[in-house]
Amino acid sequence: MAETGTRTPLHAPPLVEGLSAFAGDYDLILCDVWGVLHNGVASFPAACEALTKVRAGGATVVLVSNAPRPNRFIMGMLDGLGVPRTAYDAIVTSGDVTRDMLEARPGARVYHLGPARDVGTFDGLDLTLASLEDADLVVCTGLLDDDVETPEDYADALAAMKARELPFICANPDLVVERGDKLIFCAGAIAQAYEQIGGKAYWCGKPYRPIYDTAFARAEVIRGEVVERARVLGIGDALRTDIAGANDAGFDSLFISGGIHAQELKSIDGAVPDTESLADLFTGHAHPRGVMPRLAW
Repeated sequence: MAETGTRTPLHAPPLVEGLSAFAGDYDLILCDVWGVLHNGVASFPAACEALTKVRAGGATVVLVSNAPRPNRFIMGMLDGLGVPRTAYDAIVTSGDVTRDMLEARPGARVYHLGPARDVGTFDGLDLTLASLEDADLVVCTGLLDDDVETPEDYADALAAMKARELPFICANPDLVVERGDKLIFCAGAIAQAYEQIGGKAYWCGKPYRPIYDTAFARAEVIRGEVVERARVLGIGDALRTDIAGANDAGFDSLFISGGIHAQELKSIDGAVPDTESLADLFTGHAHPRGVMPRLAW
């Protein structure tokens, strides 16, 4: 028994120097995008190189993103940030899953809550964009102005949705994401607020199964074979989405500590995370196979 006033030591996941430490154990890498390959402003060259090398070794890399837009938009964004296409085989987004969900509801009247840049999510679908008063359902892709707004700014709109019991499709389950050295709120934070007042939200991305099912199906087409879960590694910087999602879906994970948890882990700018803070973060949660400040080979 620990002495009164002392703290029982906690166990932190192991630190690893690079993906090369165990890359050969996996046939499929499901890698997060924002926070791992870039921070919304600039790409991380070492991460891009690591994924390029793992592909050269025979593994397939599918980028799995909670971006609310279809994969073609994300490919264009990655091109602009300098992420080479040699770093991945395919991209699957929560925007893709959102489109699948909307295709199952032809003719729906949809209230789009999110910035105009995300309207491409609805291209070619059998639906009508409508006002909140006339809508059958809500699709949230983000905040209208995520530079200044918070979920509290949407309290009245959420109350109006709840009064009509509108289904709320969350096209990006992330609560926050990095933009440079700043954290900004995402659609998941609004969906969470809707659930807190009793609304019904449908979550299209990580950590929920539909996006992983889509990613597995795409990978198996690329590889021409069934991929065993024991030969899959998920990489990401978010405990709630990337690590929890991998654990729930039954495959290993690699945690990048320099992403959205960097402040609490004292892992700013790729610094080695504080061991005690790392242990605290993972208390009560399944551990990833390893931890890295930034993805590298």
